[in-house]
Amino acid sequence: MTVTPAPLRDLVAGRWRDAEVELALVRENPLTGEALGPALATSAARVEEALAAADAVQDAWAATSPEARATALEAVAAALAPRVAEIAALESFATGVPIRQTLPLGMIITGSFLLAAGQLREGWLTRKLQREDGRETEVLLLPWGPALCLTPWNAPAPMGAHKVANALAAGCPAILKASEYVPYGSQLMAEVIDAALREAGVPDGVFQFVQGDASVGGKLTLDARVRAVSFTGGAKGGAAVAAACGAGVKPVQLELGGNNPLVILPGTDIEVAARAAVDLLTTLNGQWCRALGRLIVPADDHDAIVSAVLDRLATLKPGDPLDESTDYGPLVHSAHRALVQAQRAALGGTVHTALKVAEEGNFLSPSLVTGVPPEQAVEEIFGPVATVHAYGTVEEALALANGTAYGLEAYVFGPDEDAALAVARRVRAGEVKVNGSSIMSLHLFAPRPAWGRSGLGEEGTAETLRFFTNPRVVGTEGGFALHSREA
Repeated sequence: MTVTPAPLRDLVAGRWRDAEVELALVRENPLTGEALGPALATSAARVEEALAAADAVQDAWAATSPEARATALEAVAAALAPRVAEIAALESFATGVPIRQTLPLGMIITGSFLLAAGQLREGWLTRKLQREDGRETEVLLLPWGPALCLTPWNAPAPMGAHKVANALAAGCPAILKASEYVPYGSQLMAEVIDAALREAGVPDGVFQFVQGDASVGGKLTLDARVRAVSFTGGAKGGAAVAAACGAGVKPVQLELGGNNPLVILPGTDIEVAARAAVDLLTTLNGQWCRALGRLIVPADDHDAIVSAVLDRLATLKPGDPLDESTDYGPLVHSAHRALVQAQRAALGGTVHTALKVAEEGNFLSPSLVTGVPPEQAVEEIFGPVATVHAYGTVEEALALANGTAYGLEAYVFGPDEDAALAVARRVRAGEVKVNGSSIMSLHLFAPRPAWGRSGLGEEGTAETLRFFTNPRVVGTEGGFALHSREA
């Protein structure tokens, strides 16, 4: 399979135009390391035009009925469905993630619009409370106003679809900015969304797409016309977004990094433990916020588990991410590979690798690092690197699992499910999976919360829709006033 990325463009106020501002970053083909030209950004003038367009259309879009918005979202989903494979291929080309992983994640692209539309049709934006006097009090979830959706480079199109679908469903005009490293799949998705909304009669400015780096995202975030920001990315960027939103007293949704523990309880089958560790170490080539950070193992099984993990890693097939037989691909960019290598070296300890990868391109063999003191293994490494820590008691295992400032995801494996669940309930993380290591959430309608430095607020099928709204309570009080008196 081959792909040819289109020239980079932006969509502002209903017009697609070439992005013209060159950035210092040079885009790459992760497989070969070939330079693809400078990353591009939307100009300051066009950013201002986008803000003005979103501001101008917000009242009209907010006044559109939930049913009409649902119809428009369903039209978007229908238009996206036949293009998902093409979007997934562009994502694989740009990120290095194997097509066998990006294609299943593609269901999030269409599913986000269908789920948001379904919630609108089920009346999730309005509820009524019955008072003792028989009168009803309405709780109306109303849009904040123009919303900014900022996505990272590891799975940009699915994350962008989730944010945009819910912003539009809530009645917020949405501005999507994808990562400057990997804009191709998001741009194609934006083209399809724009065409479908236009066909549905949705006004220009309700959905817009811009290119650029943190400076473009920062300008949009700081502007008073943006009333809500949903950000997925690193802790440093998230802190900057949070500070900007705090200054503007605007709601912010943050999903940031993680240093996620995998706790192997005594008696767990060694091969089961190894499979879980390899899955969590190599999914999205280790470049995902819920990847394995710390492998926590019984002291008696330490060497056997490390050996089994390395044996399993050695069986993976590295290669072209667009080849359906590829298990493991290159990292997104040479600069990121260098960063991961530097972070791994800074840990100290002993680095163990087993998978032979190509010298050309941005490949980095997945690695376990042993002999690192727990207090030196507390930061996130956004790549296929995990430290290994032995414990003697379950209390020690929990101390290791809870020993960082992060709290996004955790995993507990054990032969006794009830005992494993009891341990999982004591792990400080937003989601804790027992005997499972997939990329999917435990339940479609469960929240995806974050603890500590891993984020702020909740994401989720229902939670993200609610994030883009603010309640208004309306009703007739009747009865009496506390200080009133009859004439």
